[in-house]
Amino acid sequence: MAGILGTGIQDGLLLKPIHYQWAMDLYDQAVANTWFPNEIQLGQDLADWKKMTDEERHALTFLMSYFNPNELLVNKALAFGVYPYVNAAECHLYLAKQMWEEANHCMSFEYVLETFPIDRETAYTAHVETPSMARKEEFETKFIKRMTEDTLDITTTEGKKDFVRNLVAYNIILEGIWFYSGFMVALSFRQRNLLRNFGSLIDWVVRDESLHLKFGINLILTVLEENEDLQTDEFAAEIKQMILDGVEMEEAYNKDLLPNGILGLNSDYINQYVKYLADRRLEELGFEAHYKVSNPAKWMAGANDTLQLVNFFEATNTSYEVNAGGSGGMKGQSPSADREENDPDTSILKK
Repeated sequence: MAGILGTGIQDGLLLKPIHYQWAMDLYDQAVANTWFPNEIQLGQDLADWKKMTDEERHALTFLMSYFNPNELLVNKALAFGVYPYVNAAECHLYLAKQMWEEANHCMSFEYVLETFPIDRETAYTAHVETPSMARKEEFETKFIKRMTEDTLDITTTEGKKDFVRNLVAYNIILEGIWFYSGFMVALSFRQRNLLRNFGSLIDWVVRDESLHLKFGINLILTVLEENEDLQTDEFAAEIKQMILDGVEMEEAYNKDLLPNGILGLNSDYINQYVKYLADRRLEELGFEAHYKVSNPAKWMAGANDTLQLVNFFEATNTSYEVNAGGSGGMKGQSPSADREENDPDTSILKK
């Protein structure tokens, strides 16, 4: 096998021997993580909705306005910008499961829209009509267009760069920073004993996204490792700047999300968390931390560091196995924290 990149239709039709064990391990773990939104009794959170402030309801509606369409946007990035350019069968298996998970997340947020008295038209139009939200989507869609509407030759240096740029835009910035920022806000309600079942739903989404992030980081580092023509100071600087630009866009978005703040949370708090996340993503790609800020939401690690997610109202054990492939579990650590010996070298982009 020449490498992980390629467009041969008849390539990647044999699963064994496996060339990228990290992809197979992530597929096994993703299958073990399978869940369905209606397993959670979301309707029991309605009493909390009724006693929430207008600002709190706005924040939840704003999150749904962003999450719902962007889960589907991620699928377009995978279907048009990743799957066609990867040869390894084990990667195709994982990407297929990830695409199902993104669809499941979309249906989860539909479940939220159907359960709470949220004006659907307002929620759906916000991602187009709110400048800070529309700017984020415009940033993302330009990378898909490069992969689909233009001619991309994956055998050229520029084609391989576009492949990496698309992964950075979606896996690192959208899923690894923007989504995680929203997850923190969503889970902050549970910190105040509100929307506890909704919090369980978000827990499950976070579990999936942590694997998406780990796959994306491994894929980026593998492509860089296998293609020396990409290992330049200029390209590394470009990738880093993309991430810093993503932080700036998220800062503007969070000011619209919480214009006046809610109890225990305001945009400055969220944006410090965004910078903390960005530093973690930079380090996972081999860069030095840029912002060097502390984590203001240390409770987030605990929120997602549970193997038993229990429905608090019905005491229904809704846990799922997180170590199906025997590759060491996801236990609240960064996706790169438990890299195996056959995982890519993170020093490639070290600057």
